[in-house]
Amino acid sequence: MTARPPKTVPPILDLRRFEGPAAERQLFLGELRAAARAFGGFYIAGHGVDDALTREAFALSRRFFGLPEREKLTIDMANSPHFRGYTRVGWERTRGLADWREQIDIGSERPALPDAPGAPAWARLQGPNQWPESLPELRPAVLRLQDELTGVVRRILSAVALSLGQPDDAFERVLGSAPTQLVKLIRYPGREAGEGEPGGQGVGPHKDSGLLTLVVQHERSGLQVETEDGWLDVEPVPGTFVVNVGELLELASDGYYRANVHQVVSPPAGSDRLSVAFFLGAQLDSRVPVFRLPPDLAAEARGPERDPRNPLYYDVGENALKSRLRSHPDVAQRHYADLLPARAR
Repeated sequence: MTARPPKTVPPILDLRRFEGPAAERQLFLGELRAAARAFGGFYIAGHGVDDALTREAFALSRRFFGLPEREKLTIDMANSPHFRGYTRVGWERTRGLADWREQIDIGSERPALPDAPGAPAWARLQGPNQWPESLPELRPAVLRLQDELTGVVRRILSAVALSLGQPDDAFERVLGSAPTQLVKLIRYPGREAGEGEPGGQGVGPHKDSGLLTLVVQHERSGLQVETEDGWLDVEPVPGTFVVNVGELLELASDGYYRANVHQVVSPPAGSDRLSVAFFLGAQLDSRVPVFRLPPDLAAEARGPERDPRNPLYYDVGENALKSRLRSHPDVAQRHYADLLPARAR
């Protein structure tokens, strides 16, 4: 019997190679380009984030999700017009179906913007986080992790810019001093057959709205990326993060890099899965630039994907708000009811 070839998986790229000798850097950029084109992402190693910090994040996640529901609901996301706080299992939605996960959303710790006449609707997205009083250790640990992961993504974006024939600081103008940052601490409970809505999604197929996403996986798999050959399992690899291309990078590269569609499959009954996802986007008041690519790359740029279910907006704040309103209808109804009739047309 002829042996079947191993299934293709996203490569592991070591970020230290990008910061090494010029010849090694060029090899790294070529591998990044190939991986981002083929898979919409890759694994990143050599990122410099201490394993102790990610272990602490998972330990604190476990402690928080183990609290009684009444304590978790003291920071219910429905209280926050900024989409910060705790979401119960089944209360976030992807493509109209309930996601079988619970989570805490923690963004940049910034004051709310003034509710001035004529202010854009996305201005409501900025504001303080909600923190559980019964777990004070959570705040310093997550904010430190947010800072560390922001640094990693900025380094990767320097490489992405060079891979597109741009200066290495090409993204700094839209990142500015107040980039959009979001950490999600996530727990996917095991799922009985027939439990919840049809489809069995831990989180349904979707694209991320920012520039790049880092996924810190724990011990159990479940993340899948859509490819031309079907869904591809992206297994946890110790010491690495998964990097996913986001919608803003798809726009900036004129579709040379496209955001991947990914999902999470619920773990079996009697188990669960922990994950940390970090999303970095541009400043809310910025507009995505479309890079002028070198001719050889421009010839391969496909333009942004046209999906009527998921329009992409060059205005960063509008793109971010679109994603949040459809994912959290309870928050949308409570804090953005004035926008919903127009957006339903």
